[in-house]
Amino acid sequence: MANYWLFKSEPDEYGIEDLKNEPQGIGRWNGIRNYQARNFLRDSVREGDQVLVYHSQCKVPGVAGTANVVKAAYPDPAQFDAQSAYYDPKATPDNPRWFCVDIQFASVFDQVVPLKTLKQQPSLSEMVLLKQGRLSIQPVTALEWRHIIGMAS
Repeated sequence: MANYWLFKSEPDEYGIEDLKNEPQGIGRWNGIRNYQARNFLRDSVREGDQVLVYHSQCKVPGVAGTANVVKAAYPDPAQFDAQSAYYDPKATPDNPRWFCVDIQFASVFDQVVPLKTLKQQPSLSEMVLLKQGRLSIQPVTALEWRHIIGMAS
């Protein structure tokens, strides 16, 4: 049974359109440097899971589209690259600290479902996004998923 997730990104760095434009619409979701988000990626996100792609740090933060996980967690190569902004000198190939997944573009919404609108929905009041907003990888319930997809239609 597939799980549902919300993955946050800054659209000027890597957004839903960037994912859509990748070869075959598949991109590496990397650069996660929060331990709770890392643990979700490493321990719970699985191939076949579905993802809401959320744009943050922009004029209208909100859910911009969907994707599917096509490769489960593996060590984030950026942690070993001294030239990368995501380099971690404490990480080694034998003991990686950070993980990433590959996701494939599924859809882009005609309009972003704004955070402001999500906050107004009683059925979303327990959503992790609204309770622990800064977490970049977070679980979404099936009910929350369906509600947001419905809002985007």
